[in-house]
Amino acid sequence: MISINIQSAGYEQNKAIIKNIEFTIPKGQVVGLIGGNGAGKSTTIQTIMGTIPHSQHKCELSEYGYVPERPILYDYLTLWEHIHLLIQSNGQDTVKLEQRAMELCKIFRLQSKLNEYPINFSKGMQQKVMLILAFTPRYDFYILDEPFMGLDPQAIRRLLTMIDDTKRQSASFLISTHALDTAEKLCDSFVCLHEGKIIRIGTLEQLQQHHSQSLLEIFDELLEGVENAAV
Repeated sequence: MISINIQSAGYEQNKAIIKNIEFTIPKGQVVGLIGGNGAGKSTTIQTIMGTIPHSQHKCELSEYGYVPERPILYDYLTLWEHIHLLIQSNGQDTVKLEQRAMELCKIFRLQSKLNEYPINFSKGMQQKVMLILAFTPRYDFYILDEPFMGLDPQAIRRLLTMIDDTKRQSASFLISTHALDTAEKLCDSFVCLHEGKIIRIGTLEQLQQHHSQSLLEIFDELLEGVENAAV
């Protein structure tokens, strides 16, 4: 189980964006991090990874796979050179990593693009590159920040299958997404953020006021309740 304990974090000294963010990610489960724009989702993820400039937190992680909110690519490396750089710097079995990378390229239909430059790809294809790089090594934990962004329906279906298969191997996931209809079916539990704070944590059943309530309806009600309480 991964424990997240963030007292405060932000990009400037004494200007916290998020406060008192505490939750756990059980082994073999998918936790959805949901919230509106500016709620603190990406800041929470950056703090967990230790890349935020100013923070007070305790999140003990070893190796993990990561898909950023926006693709991070090298201008002068081909797709295969991106994969090769990952393999050389990872430390896992080189042959297995190469086989896995080629499998993922076929899954996302990029096997014919290995000698092309991802910086020139469409947004959806660049997102597929990020997924290939994140899932080529085998990890116990994955952090996915808006992983469905720009993907076509077939790619989304393949990603969902891949997450489910990896989860069956006891891997855990923290997924930040605005795609609440997809998150509702994918995630085992949810951490709901608003203005840098947690407003609710729980499974869909725990968050529901009645059985048929969707995650979008739940989140709308939570925000309405918080905003009315602040008036």
